Amino acid sequence: MKKQTLLAWGVAILCFVVLMIVTPAIPQSEAYHDFADQREFFGIPNTLNVVSNFPFLVIGLLGLILCFHRNYFWLRLQGEVWGWSIFFIGVAAVAIGSSYYHLKPNDARLVWDRLPMTIAFTSIMAIFIIERINEQKGTVSIIPLLLAGVISILYWRFFDDLRPYALIQFVPCIAIPLMAILLPPMYTHSAYWLWAAGFYLLAKVEEAADKPIYKWTHHIVSGHTLKHLCAAMVPVLLALMLAKRSNEAERQSLLETWKVSWTRFKGKDEVKVESHTCTYSDVPVEESP
Repeated sequence: MKKQTLLAWGVAILCFVVLMIVTPAIPQSEAYHDFADQREFFGIPNTLNVVSNFPFLVIGLLGLILCFHRNYFWLRLQGEVWGWSIFFIGVAAVAIGSSYYHLKPNDARLVWDRLPMTIAFTSIMAIFIIERINEQKGTVSIIPLLLAGVISILYWRFFDDLRPYALIQFVPCIAIPLMAILLPPMYTHSAYWLWAAGFYLLAKVEEAADKPIYKWTHHIVSGHTLKHLCAAMVPVLLALMLAKRSNEAERQSLLETWKVSWTRFKGKDEVKVESHTCTYSDVPVEESP
């Protein structure tokens, strides 16, 4: 392992330890389980919060099937196949875990709601490392990141402290959009990452405004139900990105692309385009049959 990699891991671990020392524990509030919409239809408790998870199951299963169908998805690295497969498994499992939790909300069932989400978060982070930094490092990071996610759930459950779980959930929300903007992509249609991040941010806003949205809509739909639907758009957009994308011949970050577009918008005749050539000579490429 290179010195830079060891240094990066050392800095990350040190920052985590310092954060755990200087910040107070964050217990799970019982008020979290008090959702605005608790109506029951067809004998199903909290019906809309339960059934609004169905889109996760559909897109998770479709994504998992298409991961191994080369006519649809452009996955030329073995690490990508594993990463995206785990992601879509996590997405499909969200439907089961979240529905189980919303039938009778409590801390014990909340574990099964958060665990699949954590699998999705951590696998996406590994995928981004594969695409934007290094294929080998990204592939190797899949298992450690998944373990970190599971440990964060167990830590919360046994010690009633949400800090590690909060890091696992929110660090990718910050890191992935930044990496999508600053690092040159291996594939086209990189902007889909930002659309997905935008829908996830909207979902978190709707979750926080659960009761106000329920009141504003005259008790038709709650913020938490809308949160499920918006969050389901994240894997939908990523699946569309996978279906549409191809190899990026001239690897140029979104930031550089925006700079060029802005320069052209201002009416300059000559535009200098900075491109990055990145090779993956150590990566075996599997040819389509």
